Amino acid sequence: MVTLAQRIEELRTARGLSRPALAAALGLPRTAIEKFETGRQTPTQDQQSKLASYFGVSLFYLRGETNDTTQMSDWMDGAFLDEPAPVPATKRAVKPVAAASSGGEGGTMFDAFLTSKKFQEALRTAVLDTLRTPEGQEILAKAIRRELASRQK
Repeated sequence: MVTLAQRIEELRTARGLSRPALAAALGLPRTAIEKFETGRQTPTQDQQSKLASYFGVSLFYLRGETNDTTQMSDWMDGAFLDEPAPVPATKRAVKPVAAASSGGEGGTMFDAFLTSKKFQEALRTAVLDTLRTPEGQEILAKAIRRELASRQK
């Protein structure tokens, strides 16, 4: 398994960058990259995000958790959340699904995810793309026929 330190060094050398040059490009202290690559310091979450973005790889790839460089983890990393979900002040019992979706007070992280504008836009795009396919057109035609039939009764 590749470590975060090894992955940073691999990506940096593939670009032909020196450690100080990469640190400068990311707005980090001059010796930061050396510390990251030697394992003397672990980059913060923000620094990891900057590194992944700079090299155009996913955080999972940067951390050595996968060999897939794509951004496959965006939805899991909260890319669709407009703002972080509120953290409850006290421990709450786990709500049943019906109670969580009833629009009651509190809400869950999943509720915040579902109500975020970015997620809704992505879902809308996916649904429209699906409906434009031949299978989607067939589903629409069936739904329209069913609605027209129910109105004639």
